[in-house]
Amino acid sequence: MKKQKLSQGLNCGLGANYFDLLSEEIVFSILDFLGPNPLDRKSFSLVCGSFYAIEARHRRTLKPLRTEHLPKVLTRYQNVTHMDLSLCPRVTDRSLGVIAGACASTLSSIDLSRSKFFSGAGLLSLTVRCANLVELDLSNATELRDGAAATVAEAKNLERLWMGRCKLVTDMGVGCIAVGCRKLKLLSLKWCVGVGDLGVGLVAVKCKDIRTLDLSYLPITDKCLPSILNLQYLEDLVLEGCFGIDDNSLAVLKHGCKSLKKLDMSSCQNVTHVGLSSVFSCTRCLEQLTLAYGSSVTFDLADSLNKLRMLQSIKLDGCSVTCAGLRAIGDWCGSLRELSLSKCSGVTDGGLSYLVIKQKDLRKLDITCCRKITDVSISHIANSCTALSSLKMELCTLVPREAFVLIGRCHSLEELDLTDNEIDDEGLKSISTCCKLSSLKLGLCLNITDEGLAHVGMCCVGLKELDLYRCAGITDSGILAIARGCPGLEIINLAYCKEITDDSLISLSKCSKLDTIESRGCPHITSSGLAEIAARCKQLTKLDIKKCYKIDDAGMIPLAHFSQNLKQINLSYSSVTDLGLLSLASISCLQSLTILHMKGLSPCGLAASLLACGGLTKVKLHASFKSLLPKPLFEHLEARGCVFQWRDKEFQAELDPKCWKLQLEDVVQ
Repeated sequence: MKKQKLSQGLNCGLGANYFDLLSEEIVFSILDFLGPNPLDRKSFSLVCGSFYAIEARHRRTLKPLRTEHLPKVLTRYQNVTHMDLSLCPRVTDRSLGVIAGACASTLSSIDLSRSKFFSGAGLLSLTVRCANLVELDLSNATELRDGAAATVAEAKNLERLWMGRCKLVTDMGVGCIAVGCRKLKLLSLKWCVGVGDLGVGLVAVKCKDIRTLDLSYLPITDKCLPSILNLQYLEDLVLEGCFGIDDNSLAVLKHGCKSLKKLDMSSCQNVTHVGLSSVFSCTRCLEQLTLAYGSSVTFDLADSLNKLRMLQSIKLDGCSVTCAGLRAIGDWCGSLRELSLSKCSGVTDGGLSYLVIKQKDLRKLDITCCRKITDVSISHIANSCTALSSLKMELCTLVPREAFVLIGRCHSLEELDLTDNEIDDEGLKSISTCCKLSSLKLGLCLNITDEGLAHVGMCCVGLKELDLYRCAGITDSGILAIARGCPGLEIINLAYCKEITDDSLISLSKCSKLDTIESRGCPHITSSGLAEIAARCKQLTKLDIKKCYKIDDAGMIPLAHFSQNLKQINLSYSSVTDLGLLSLASISCLQSLTILHMKGLSPCGLAASLLACGGLTKVKLHASFKSLLPKPLFEHLEARGCVFQWRDKEFQAELDPKCWKLQLEDVVQ
């Protein structure tokens, strides 16, 4: 608006609009620097008439909320190359026809991964008319059958295709795609359980340029593997959950797949080190290996890695690990950059310490739920892996609080997960010297207080994500320190920090980039604090105020007015009534709504709100409303693309954080 006034002033004084003197190339460069907030582009286009027209010519990507506005939108934006319809609850064949007609010469990519209600007829209009289409995402199109898959074959220039969870598509449909789309370089058939050896074999024979192939959870056997290994450009192969593959199946891989760089064989329960050794004997260029939830990591398995001199990343999540196996990984793997041992049983100080001493170039380490390690491992990690950028060590219960001071030696840390550990303020003080931190998770860390957070706020100015879930010792003072020192904060979790009041929300409102706020179970927060957040945090997309009993309709009205980017909200147990809920209908982006145990809601008020919120795709309701609302209402909303999830939980009182943690430990044990 300031620019608009300046422009008007110049016009009055000189009779010319200075903005019109800027070349289109310069204005395009300015637009390239705008952030992801769609309101920024809208404001830009309103400066003057020329900016309005140039912004339309510059835009290449559209992500509409509803397809009914497409004819008007595409009349203005005629250079769109990428269409993302993942936010539209209902995409019909007519909608796809409109897109195909308006973007026939420009469209190169379309995302239908969360869309419903279209069929093969709509896909045919796209694939036939959009000759430049190279990328198509049909993930989660669970109703599509072989006929629809056959229409995809008309996209002769298609290079990237995602069909995850297209469970009704069979070998016949995939075969048609293989014959028609010879230029495919990426194909994902994850959870396409109707596709077997025949379909995969046809893809391997017809699509010679395949680089990335995801066959997760397909009922394939050794019959299609010879065809796969003949793909001379294949770099990324995912065989997760392919239970039909065993050691004998992999024996045929000794003579192929020399180009492979990434291999995922997670949850392949019938594969041991014998089969893997066959794979490794020919894949000398392998850089990333994922064997999560597979066979035990023994010396024999680790020893087979000796052949992989270019290996940089190993993920063994959920595997049983031996000390000898970890030592062998340390010895034989040339220079690992990433190692994931999340939820691995058998990880001890002896094996882990030896490994990290040998692998000093590690950048990412995940030891989540490695409950047997102590300060010995942490000491070796801190002394040897000083270049770590990511460390995840949730629930390492035997690590004493004194050991966390050592983590401060890893000055390159950007991501740190210490959830449910014994860290205290001294540990936070040391960690705060890691000034590159952008993500810090401290949920269930009951020994930290405002004093420790003050150090983080003072030194970690680039912090974007902070998780303080059930940190009982945190008050408004600590949040004030974070808000002052970390202006770029985007995500914060304050759930069940019961001493938090409106003062914290007022402080956080100065963090204008806040995207996600979880403040459930904060009984002192009121509508006044929420109003401050709504007025200043215009990029807010997710808000959880469950069990914030003092938030009522007075907090919903500012949200409805200012928070136009809000997509997801949880209002359960709050004091919001029919009026407040209905006011949220003005938020066109709103897609997910959770409303359980809200005494101020009536069946009529709820029905009116659900009808008015036209973009809803998911609603969680208490089961008692199922019989109180008319069946035609649900049928109408489901036809619009909304899914209902019913809950029958009784009202639950809150436990003290320490009691809650003890109950959790009892369940785990």
